[in-house]
Amino acid sequence: MSGHSKWHNIQKTKGAQDAKRAAAFTKIAKELIVAVKEGGGIIDPANNSRLATVITKAKAANMPNDNIKRCLEKAAGAGGGDSYESITYEGYGPGGVAVIVETMTDNRNRTAGSMRHHFDKFGGNLGTNGCVSWSFDKKGVLVIDNSEEEYEEDAVMMDAMDCGADDFEAEDDCFTIYTDPDDFNAVADALTAKKYTFISAQIEMVPQNYQSLNEEQAALMEKLIDAMEEDDDVQNVWHNWEQD
Repeated sequence: MSGHSKWHNIQKTKGAQDAKRAAAFTKIAKELIVAVKEGGGIIDPANNSRLATVITKAKAANMPNDNIKRCLEKAAGAGGGDSYESITYEGYGPGGVAVIVETMTDNRNRTAGSMRHHFDKFGGNLGTNGCVSWSFDKKGVLVIDNSEEEYEEDAVMMDAMDCGADDFEAEDDCFTIYTDPDDFNAVADALTAKKYTFISAQIEMVPQNYQSLNEEQAALMEKLIDAMEEDDDVQNVWHNWEQD
């Protein structure tokens, strides 16, 4: 999986920049509400695995505990939350880059129109379900900051594997740990118990290969990602653009 989580390159698409923190919290809040609703109203993460996954993501994004608590109370309350549904769109960006867009919407017609508009405007095209997802693997991905070099690579790798991780990747400023999606919560909890914290923790679509772009195409791809990230219905954007 070498080359996937170049953290300084992908943080824009993951909504982790400080300037986008409020928007990221709004998206996570929506995920928390849906996780509770789809889990039968259960707000105990020990008995709602999807909720546990979203809470781990929220904490990695530094979402305050009070915010998380309010979202859970809203979801569990009478008529708690809007009627959102999860819809995934697939297509091609400039230069044939494979793009997967995960959305959560209360109006599928609005969202479908927006996705088509974003793709068309920036040199891509909206495809059919399955047109690019075959070239991605769903993985749990945990990223540990090591910009201050407080961790030893071998020690983190051994801890990750002992906790049940599938793979490990070291970069200059971070460590990326991959898990089977079904093992994500257990691995995250085990590493947390070992006093590790994450700068990103979520289920991702990891590309099997990467696509390079020329300067013009790269500029369009940046604009496409920005437009999608700014769309209130969009939760995640995954792609196989190999950024420099």
